[in-house]
Amino acid sequence: MLKKTYLLFAFACIIFSCNNDDDVAAVCDTATNISSNSITNNSAIITWNTTNSSGQHTLEYGLSGFTIGSGTIVSATDTDATLTALQANTTYDVYIQTSCSSTNISAQTDTFSFTTSPNPICNPITNVSSSSITHNSTIITWETTDALAQHTLEYGVSGFSLGNGTTISESDTDAELTELLGNTTYDVYIKSTCSTNFESVYTDVYSFTTLQPNVATEFKPTLSEMNLFVNDLEDLEITPLAFKYDLNTTLFSDYAHKQRIIALPEGTSMEFDGDGLPIFPDNTVIAKTFFYNFDERDLSLGRTIIETRILIKINGVWETGDYTWNADQTDAVLDTAGSTLPISWIDVDGVTNSTTYKIPSNTDCFTCHSNNDNITPIGPKLRSMNFRLNGVNQLEQFIANSQLTGVTDSNSITVLPDWEDTNERLEDRARAYMDINCAHCHVPGGHCDDETTLNLAFETPLDQTDIVALSFSIEYRISFYLDGLSMPFIGTSMQHIEGAQLIQDYLNTL
Repeated sequence: MLKKTYLLFAFACIIFSCNNDDDVAAVCDTATNISSNSITNNSAIITWNTTNSSGQHTLEYGLSGFTIGSGTIVSATDTDATLTALQANTTYDVYIQTSCSSTNISAQTDTFSFTTSPNPICNPITNVSSSSITHNSTIITWETTDALAQHTLEYGVSGFSLGNGTTISESDTDAELTELLGNTTYDVYIKSTCSTNFESVYTDVYSFTTLQPNVATEFKPTLSEMNLFVNDLEDLEITPLAFKYDLNTTLFSDYAHKQRIIALPEGTSMEFDGDGLPIFPDNTVIAKTFFYNFDERDLSLGRTIIETRILIKINGVWETGDYTWNADQTDAVLDTAGSTLPISWIDVDGVTNSTTYKIPSNTDCFTCHSNNDNITPIGPKLRSMNFRLNGVNQLEQFIANSQLTGVTDSNSITVLPDWEDTNERLEDRARAYMDINCAHCHVPGGHCDDETTLNLAFETPLDQTDIVALSFSIEYRISFYLDGLSMPFIGTSMQHIEGAQLIQDYLNTL
């Protein structure tokens, strides 16, 4: 009996010791109640429950349908994890597994899925417009429904590629563009930035054109700053704010070609005052550019531009300035001292000609343009411009364009003959030549008024000119070239053979 009782006690001890063996672990439970919250377009917080008092949780996630083992792993000791860098408006699958010890791991949870939010909408800019356009600036305005957005404006000369323009950032809905080129079309694109990662699309292209800069009414250091020309200066393409004119009989200047232009202040005109010079308003600019073609037989070979002489009427008084062109033909600088320049060209007969061209000083300009000590234009007399040019009478064109007022018909204005037109009388041709080449000095009040009685104005009757009495002196002074003695003694460096012959032929008839 005692032996039997001992055996029962020993078996009970064995059973008791097995039930308390530390090597037999409790089951590691699977996470439950998985949920998601704080979902945005690129993040979410995943939470879950667990009955395990301790343990490490491994969360694996990826795009919906991904294979376990190929996803992104996140470890957590708590019962939540934040997922970041997600794609917007996208469904993700999540699996969670708990590790209670190195050898005691729960089963994977069933699939839990969630979907991120769409990207926030950053609305496009609308109603782009421009205002206060000048020759070098404008104000761009636009509308937006995103009150807190930052706006990026990119602009450049029309046709530029996005990314290569000038950019401006603005929190308001307007921007001022400055330092623009005159008479130039610009393209503008605008987009909104609503947050760090979200931008609207760029607007469609918006274009505007700056105004032509006003012609300067004071002498600037360089010709380009005078705004008389547009685009490449060497092309001599005049501003729309000026107009060309030409003369029926022109001043001889060593066979140089000339481009003549007049720029009147906006809303003004030349006023008729007889057959001579019209009345020019203050701030009128008259410019004459001198150049030689390389080869008169082929003008496509180019030219050499030498100088641009300018007259500006300031407070009722004309002032002179001369701009000397650089060797690159890119600009000209104001030059009051005068200079000389060797020049050569090939004429229509294929003959190479050369001379030392004289660029006048301001003193030289005053000598020719002075009458009774007042500077005055020489060339643009109405009678000198009263002829057909490109099929249209030049004065009629000025009248039609409101550039000349006070007269309605060019027929009421006399015509200075073309000295090269052999259909005109010899006397008229010779007198016209002397008028334009000599009369600015040889008239009452002119530079030579105190030295001679010659009055070579075309309208002066022959018996009041003293041409007959002084014909020998005239013939002598035009028959050769000697600096300081030959006529005209300023602005030339050679004899005008054709002009001298014309005057000689006329003198022979007296």
